[in-house]
Amino acid sequence: MSAEVPGAPVPLPTRKLGATPAFPVRQGPREPHPDAKAAAKALHEIRDEVDRVNITGLLLASRDGLLLASDTQEIEDDSVAAMAAAAVGLATRFVGQAGLGEARGAMFQGSLGHVCVFPVQEPILLVLFARPDTTMGLFNVVARQALTLLQEALPKAN
Repeated sequence: MSAEVPGAPVPLPTRKLGATPAFPVRQGPREPHPDAKAAAKALHEIRDEVDRVNITGLLLASRDGLLLASDTQEIEDDSVAAMAAAAVGLATRFVGQAGLGEARGAMFQGSLGHVCVFPVQEPILLVLFARPDTTMGLFNVVARQALTLLQEALPKAN
């Protein structure tokens, strides 16, 4: 069957072997993000003040999706950091399109718990995880308390 026939599938273009140069391989350890040290210090400072009955994990990520610090269990921190940046970007677009002003966070409810992403300062995002039996209202309250604690701790951590 020819690709010229209406409705016929068009084959995808293929790349010739060796046509594209290989990606450069990074040698040696990756340099830490400039905000990682301050973020780790701030997270350590607030971790015992956060409602740990309802909040099961905390993670700090950069706006470009890099992991800065975490206090989580059984999750892939690097992937969550990248998704946090994407979630805030989507929330910003969604809230803007809806004419609701500036996005203040993105909350998601799953069958096994809740997750919320808040912008803390320009380069830093806070991701919080909660138990499934935590109501969304309570999660919102304790998440905002954690956000306030972190915002107060970050200037001291610098």
